[in-house]
Amino acid sequence: MTYDRIGHLLLTPADREGPERARRLRELGLGGRPDPMLDAFAVRLAEAIGAPYSMVNFIDENRQFFAGLHTPHGTLSGSDLGAAAAAGRIGRAMARDHGYCPHVVARRKALVLEDVCDYPRFAGNPVVDEIGIRSYLGAPLIDRSGIALGAICVVDTQPRQWGRQGLETIKAMAGELMAEIVRREDGGIRV
Repeated sequence: MTYDRIGHLLLTPADREGPERARRLRELGLGGRPDPMLDAFAVRLAEAIGAPYSMVNFIDENRQFFAGLHTPHGTLSGSDLGAAAAAGRIGRAMARDHGYCPHVVARRKALVLEDVCDYPRFAGNPVVDEIGIRSYLGAPLIDRSGIALGAICVVDTQPRQWGRQGLETIKAMAGELMAEIVRREDGGIRV
């Protein structure tokens, strides 16, 4: 957990499911390496919502891993995410206290931030200054066992209105991805 010492806000939510989630991710073979199917899903997600960046993010006890990633330049490393990337600080893995997907996982609900700077709790997140993220839309990936494995999200470096259509689309696509993960598991295929 990360706290804002001045505002006394809990910036990163407590993660009571962390150990159980990490175990389930290992069972499914998720969250440890890039996956071409998840990269392709991230491309479809970005296109469906009209966002420059999209991720399929699995969160274990200590970090987030973008097993699926789409960037405008198609680098699949996140290396075109602004000045921070030029300094080598962005890639497929990110600390658990960076970004907004840990909030989606803890809430177990979609999160819409049209301008993160409008929300004191979210404006102080390191991704605002380090990467330049200004807008976020994410939905949880809830496993059939009831565990929130991670989230899918789209982000932009400009404030934007995602609208009801964007929210409905990301929630539907989260369900679609979980159905694919179930099919893979039932077929004995490790992702």
